[in-house]
Amino acid sequence: MPSFTASDGTELAYHLDGEGEPLLCLPGGPMRASAYLGDLGGLARRRRLIRLDLRGTGDSGVPEDPATYRCDRQVADVEALRVHLGLERVDLLAHSAAGDLALLYTARYPRRVRSLALITARARALGVDFTVEHRLEAAALRKGEPWFEAALGAYERTWAGTASDADYDTAAPFFYGRWDEAARAHAAADAEQSNEEAASLYASSGAFTPDATRTALAALAGWEGRALLLAGEVDSGPLPRVAADIAGLFPVARMTVQPGAGHFPWIDDPDFFSDAVEGFLAEEPAGRG
Repeated sequence: MPSFTASDGTELAYHLDGEGEPLLCLPGGPMRASAYLGDLGGLARRRRLIRLDLRGTGDSGVPEDPATYRCDRQVADVEALRVHLGLERVDLLAHSAAGDLALLYTARYPRRVRSLALITARARALGVDFTVEHRLEAAALRKGEPWFEAALGAYERTWAGTASDADYDTAAPFFYGRWDEAARAHAAADAEQSNEEAASLYASSGAFTPDATRTALAALAGWEGRALLLAGEVDSGPLPRVAADIAGLFPVARMTVQPGAGHFPWIDDPDFFSDAVEGFLAEEPAGRG
């Protein structure tokens, strides 16, 4: 298992899968081991996936200072990995809460990012958040599902901040477009793959300065990179229309809504997902090539 040393001395691990051009993958959770990304729906058949285990997760070391779990302080870890890999520029994929980390990295190191794929991603770094109303709007789309009535109360308690551990398990179907065997197995691994202490500090006070980050992205008018916003049709974080708003903050961006998908689109329809991401990555930037 390859690793590198972060600037504060923490040993960080990463995992390699597949062949082809490298794709640096940041896991969400927040602070869930990158194993849950798997091969991203077979994307490893087309790309060399480099999955970073964020500090304190998976095979990475635990930092001496827990304050370094804060999202903005992990930007240096992403840059250290790029340097370690010897890559001049990176194609960067971020899922869920890692969207914030990728946005902060891109704002700080725009010349190091060739493309940015934000997969059902957060954008608190830009001042965009997902409300309880958003969550319930998406939940209403699932009324025809056989598990809906049993799971709805647990889902509501999740966003009200009153959920029990059992509620999180019961509400899990809302995060998948299809609650089948693959989704159940994927959801079952969540608890053991997640660092709850780190997750509680990831978005702590001071992590985000949305005005500054928006200003930095607005200054990317001459940026040679591109962004993909991929949303799930039945996902609440973000709703497709909210993802479209996020896409509008980039000088060059593509918006894709995966039909029938929830928060983990590579589980719901691997072929659609891998085709959409690889199609985006294979495009030549506008005005070049």
